[in-house]
Amino acid sequence: MEGVGGGGAHYNPRTVEEVFRDFKGRRAGMIKALTTDVEEFYQQCDPEKENLCLYGFPSEQWEVNLPAEEVPPELPEPALGINFARDGMQEKDWLSLVAVHSDAWLLSVAFYFGARFGFDKADRKRLFNMINELPTIFEVVTGTAKKQVKEKSSVNHGSNKSKSNTKVQRGSESQGKQSKALPQKDEEEGLDEEEDDEHGETLCGACGENYASDEFWICCDICEKWFHGKCVKITPARAEHIKQYKCPSCSNKRSRP
Repeated sequence: MEGVGGGGAHYNPRTVEEVFRDFKGRRAGMIKALTTDVEEFYQQCDPEKENLCLYGFPSEQWEVNLPAEEVPPELPEPALGINFARDGMQEKDWLSLVAVHSDAWLLSVAFYFGARFGFDKADRKRLFNMINELPTIFEVVTGTAKKQVKEKSSVNHGSNKSKSNTKVQRGSESQGKQSKALPQKDEEEGLDEEEDDEHGETLCGACGENYASDEFWICCDICEKWFHGKCVKITPARAEHIKQYKCPSCSNKRSRP
């Protein structure tokens, strides 16, 4: 398993592209902890334990652990003691708070590498612009990114409800039911280009990446977030038999006492 902070001295990205790849991997891991793995993350953040941190790794994995023992640490440290506030506030507010601190940590790690390996003004600007193209963890966790997409779509498409209603499964309405699964590419041939552009702005609630027309997606009936089928382990065939789909996060909230 990777060491705390992502391997420290054994892993040092030295170019803008390498630092951005490192950023994306850590970000994906932390988003996973706060969305698809939220039940496990919640349980690990026991308020009875010592100061705990949420770490994201370049391999898209996450870990809740004690802070590094060496001072100063090899990498900047995440927010300490995220577990202490867990039972003192609403769960969604606590997750949002952890998400904000996670965003701050990701930026500090990226620019730590930039400073350490002498990125000049142009490199720092390019790195920030690449990072800024992705929604923040906070935006993914709170659904803000999805709202921004919806607002943009409604402006682009006006009152054309048939185009803005992304919940309807296109290309398979003859099956007599409405599924919230986006079809794969072969079902989309001949569709209006504007409709395709609209879905291209949709973001996965698990990994935060954009919709691609050759990928299978499904929408949660509870929180209305879209997910890659592969991120929530749902296949097109399985989706056909689901009357009401609940994402892992909503399922966990319902089952938790």
